[in-house]
Amino acid sequence: MGRRIKIVAGHYGAGKTNVAVALALAHKGDAGGCVLCDLDTVNPYFRAADNAAELNAAGVRTVIPAYANTNVDIPVLPAEIASVFCSDETVIFDVGGDDGASALGVYAADIERAGYEMLAVVNMYRPLIADPADAVAGMREIEQYSRLRFTGIVNNSNLGAETTKRHIESSAKYAESIAALTGLPLVYTTVVGEENVPDRVPAGEILVMKNSTKQLF
Repeated sequence: MGRRIKIVAGHYGAGKTNVAVALALAHKGDAGGCVLCDLDTVNPYFRAADNAAELNAAGVRTVIPAYANTNVDIPVLPAEIASVFCSDETVIFDVGGDDGASALGVYAADIERAGYEMLAVVNMYRPLIADPADAVAGMREIEQYSRLRFTGIVNNSNLGAETTKRHIESSAKYAESIAALTGLPLVYTTVVGEENVPDRVPAGEILVMKNSTKQLF
């Protein structure tokens, strides 16, 4: 996971934003710093812009759409995004679901030149991607929209505030099936709070997220 540009993408409701925020906080101490770019022009309710104050306080620079957190919902990408390709920062891209990945395609050439990791966030407990084959089909659509390829899987299977260790353990075969179907590594399994790390840890590094119901989806 050494690439400077890390893209977080996946189906609607899979939990991309909470993963992107957790990754940004994990990289806040990187030598060049860290910047989180909110490219979610699709869902105005759950996006990285909601966490801008917390991220900025932690030392993570944020680049968010001009109309984020207003009553104006216009899919406008900030010009400031171009700056990340000229900096030494670790760059986290939070991408809108499915066809929202088209916004990422605008920067595909720059991203390819810089080198990147693109993580597919999957959630066994979300409609339309509960079956591994359906999740993979969704990934292929996102690749077409973004003009980029996934490089790894994030198992973010959860049931919001109702999630238990058993739910996370039960999702292991689901995530491993997606990894097998795609030939991609299972990079992270997420948990909310260190106290919820399961006794039988699924494949992939554990990525611990803050205990916030709003961030779960």
